[in-house]
Amino acid sequence: MSILVVGSVAYDSIKTPFGARENALGGSATHFSFAASYFAPVSIVAVVGEDFKDADRNLLESHSINTRGLAKVPGATFRWKGEYSDNLNDARTLCTELNVLADFQPQLSNEDKANPFLFLANIHPELQLKVLEQMTERPKLVAGDTMNFWIEGEPSTLSQVVAAVDVLLINEGEARQLTNETNVVKAARHILDQGPSMVVIKRGEYGALGFSSDGVFSAPAYPLETVVDPTGAGDSFAGGFMGHLASSGDTTMRGYRKAMIVGSVMASFAVESFSVDRLRALTSIEVKQRFQELWKIAHFDELDSNEVLAHHLA
Repeated sequence: MSILVVGSVAYDSIKTPFGARENALGGSATHFSFAASYFAPVSIVAVVGEDFKDADRNLLESHSINTRGLAKVPGATFRWKGEYSDNLNDARTLCTELNVLADFQPQLSNEDKANPFLFLANIHPELQLKVLEQMTERPKLVAGDTMNFWIEGEPSTLSQVVAAVDVLLINEGEARQLTNETNVVKAARHILDQGPSMVVIKRGEYGALGFSSDGVFSAPAYPLETVVDPTGAGDSFAGGFMGHLASSGDTTMRGYRKAMIVGSVMASFAVESFSVDRLRALTSIEVKQRFQELWKIAHFDELDSNEVLAHHLA
């Protein structure tokens, strides 16, 4: 089944301890789309300026990403500039230029309105709601993302988005900020009470936690010797997550768990290079091998029926 993603397409200028890249193709919808495209057809709705390169549109389309909803309008494409310290955990934003994104009003085609899987990437929550309202009928699965800027600046509108999605993907700090809970488990339960059937809390190099009424699942991060650029890791996780769900059609907890592992796999590839350089050049064999390796890392056996785990010493 196909996926519709609505978000940002950007040019990023990034500096990490491993180098720098100017005007690299980025944005939440971009990273999501490349990761998801390995599993299911993807249509992207976003806005870019007159400076957006034909080569970059062609690159998206070369991955069977439908760009009919990628509107090119007068002005400059959204730009972000940032740098990472040695630990690569947090980016310091040096400059943000919204440009054409400031006036973005997503308009869906009839084909887009019928997509069974919808991902509301990190954009203004009011726009996320407007996208959902345009769908012909409720999609099979609606997932969404947000960030601290909207949590702080648009709490009322964001609460409507949280209530409207089936799955909320959010990082650990944002979960705490959104709920005013310091404990991540309490924060997840608080979010579930607002409406979603599942909450995925992304924890960077520590993996991700998935919470639902059926329980908790922990997806490890794939251990890497070198991380070049963490930008877009969370969006790539979401792309792998949604891509697998759209491919399998399994939206049970079993499907969610496997999708979280696929998300971790795609995020691990994304951070191995700047921009989408690694994501654009993967093979299905590489994806499957890393999935199997991550499965082996996380696997352990149940207790045998006669096995004693701990002896009573009192």
